[in-house]
Amino acid sequence: MTSSADSRLLDDFLAFTLAGERPAALSGSAPSGVRWTWQGEGVLLLEPARVFSKTSTASVLASAGIHGDETAPIEMLSRLVADIGSGRAPLAARVLVILGNIGAMRAGERYIDDDLNRLFSGRHATLRESREAPRAAELERAALQFFDDAAHTKWHIDMHTAIRASVFEQFALLPHTGAPLARAMFDWLRDARLQAVLLHREKGNTFTHFTAQQAGALACTLELGKVRPFGENDLARFAASDAALRRLVAGEAASDTEARAPLRVFTVIAQIDKQSEQFVLNVANDVPNFTAFPAGTELARDGDYRYRVSHDEERIVFPNPKVKPGLRAGLMVIDTTESTLASLA
Repeated sequence: MTSSADSRLLDDFLAFTLAGERPAALSGSAPSGVRWTWQGEGVLLLEPARVFSKTSTASVLASAGIHGDETAPIEMLSRLVADIGSGRAPLAARVLVILGNIGAMRAGERYIDDDLNRLFSGRHATLRESREAPRAAELERAALQFFDDAAHTKWHIDMHTAIRASVFEQFALLPHTGAPLARAMFDWLRDARLQAVLLHREKGNTFTHFTAQQAGALACTLELGKVRPFGENDLARFAASDAALRRLVAGEAASDTEARAPLRVFTVIAQIDKQSEQFVLNVANDVPNFTAFPAGTELARDGDYRYRVSHDEERIVFPNPKVKPGLRAGLMVIDTTESTLASLA
């Protein structure tokens, strides 16, 4: 028997989580037959009905809210949970749904003390006073436990929204692990109608880098539009990504390939770091992500440090002079579409 609290858990996972509720039981069955297990605040395991569980197509970690003010994908995931629970969305994969920085979500802030998406791969251990540090450790454990049980393809789709507008409104970032780039990931990104993908060349402390490096997951970070408060998102704008995620967890084939837009690929060639409070970023607040700058342009200075564009054209992504000293204030990328797509494994 499902209690009213258990019903709210599936019917509105976002509201259930923000309210700090706990289910009467830690596991149960949804009306669709899907089995659910509440693994802690904002962490919900969904498994196909028992008759299908031994033939699961994949293990998919779907996360949102790693930054608390990036609300559109949080709302998308909550709707997906409700549809899986009711049977409106079929489930053939094991799915771990994670809402990340719940304290920041409640406060309507990006984070409380520290950017949660810079605390993975053990970096949380260096910031013991941070309120985000225990959450990073908790999410690492949840991800590893989930993927340890997987005997098939592992996926991690981590959904975000950007602070500012973008030349490419919806794009993805792939972490660098040294492994060959997977054609399956690029096929999924095209199915999601992503316009561009950004390739890192160095290891990082993001959630997707952790799952890719430590669990061997096909991991990507999606940037879907701009930051807005809860209830003010037009989720129809992200219908393609939502549909692609639903096909992935349903074990269904991708949509018509002929309808897909070309996917531009960019590779990070430099990172602009803020070293002190004297840091100056010569980029206006309304300059979109992926804005191009010609060779010789001075984009940043900080004491004796200068960053000047050295390629014929470089584009800036995530420019943000307001970060704490020691953190990234921007990424510089160049177009590598042709060479990257030709090299896919």
